[in-house]
Amino acid sequence: MQAMKNHHLLLLLLFMATTTTTINAADTPGTHNITKILAQYPQFSTFNHYLTATHLAVEINQRQTITVLAVDNSGMASLLSKHLSLYTIKNVLSLHVLVDYFGAKKLHQITHGTALVSSMFQATGAAPGTTGFVNITDLKAGHVGFGAQDSGTLDSRFVKSVVEHPYKISVIQVTSTLASPEAEAPTPSPSQLNFTTLMAKQGCKKFADLLLAAPDVEKTFEGEIDTGLTIFCPVDTAVTGFMHKFKNLTKDQQSSLLMYHGTAVYNSFSMLKMNNGIMNTLATDMATKNHQYKYNIQDHDETITLKTKIVSATVTGTLFDEQPLAIYIINKVLEPRELFKVPEVEALAPAPATKDRSASSTADESDGSSDDDKAANTSGVEEVRRIGAAVAVVVAVVLAMVI
Repeated sequence: MQAMKNHHLLLLLLFMATTTTTINAADTPGTHNITKILAQYPQFSTFNHYLTATHLAVEINQRQTITVLAVDNSGMASLLSKHLSLYTIKNVLSLHVLVDYFGAKKLHQITHGTALVSSMFQATGAAPGTTGFVNITDLKAGHVGFGAQDSGTLDSRFVKSVVEHPYKISVIQVTSTLASPEAEAPTPSPSQLNFTTLMAKQGCKKFADLLLAAPDVEKTFEGEIDTGLTIFCPVDTAVTGFMHKFKNLTKDQQSSLLMYHGTAVYNSFSMLKMNNGIMNTLATDMATKNHQYKYNIQDHDETITLKTKIVSATVTGTLFDEQPLAIYIINKVLEPRELFKVPEVEALAPAPATKDRSASSTADESDGSSDDDKAANTSGVEEVRRIGAAVAVVVAVVLAMVI
């Protein structure tokens, strides 16, 4: 009988521990996946495809509260018949992503019957003035109209609610895409932008000059823009103070250092905050087995820090951010451990006892990689500890019941 009782208590313990883990996971922001949601509805396959192609899906998944105005395949065909560039299509579709939650019930209970709601076209700064706002009006008799602020019309209607996860994500079908002169205006691709000119005009001229003096490196940066590129640009004062070190490097080393400041992935500021851990760079692909050219990125109280074994640089501002290109200003030049000597304290602290110098050198190199790996897993470890603590409380309660 006692064995049966203990068995039941064990099952209760496992159930409560599993429930605790599930609740913690459910509370994590950004758990929705718009691509998977729409994949269940073939009528939205074209809309879903272009959310992915324009990288809007990534931004939607990062948001904690969002409403997507989905258009079926026939509605998308009308938009595509205008032969807009992919970057212009992105602007149009970003009008269909509202940065607030609207379920079917809320649409019919709008205060005073009408509301102006910010879209991602507005929130990202791509829309001039207030042209990125969407007018939602309750037309009564079950009808709700939608229209872009700059169009002056309600050219789309509510069809039905597709998916609702209250106050997180709502997907609503509308009859057609929202017409907007501003959103449909020709948009140059980021690769047509002169990113070195942008940097030179906003406090990063000296770093831009270094890129211009290394044509192969500049071409490498340009070649990555259309598929996604993030650049960390040191301010002029930081580059000036670093030049005596830069001049002592070989040409190849200088190229590696410059490419160490770029990564072949687009990262918005919100994405940077979620990417705690090791980050590859443009120099990583050119590196040998023992030279990885990586650094750790950490977010603490809205401050993003890039940490190498040599320096810690802080992101002090956003110079340019329009997918797929982001340029951030940092307060120091990033110095990779592959090119510069690790400070004595950093080098000696993790070193194990060894019998000879060569073994010590190998251990130092190994420890460096190990530290990077540990940093990359920090957030995961903290989550495990948090769940473990919750389970420990459950265990204590169950044991008290047994006693």
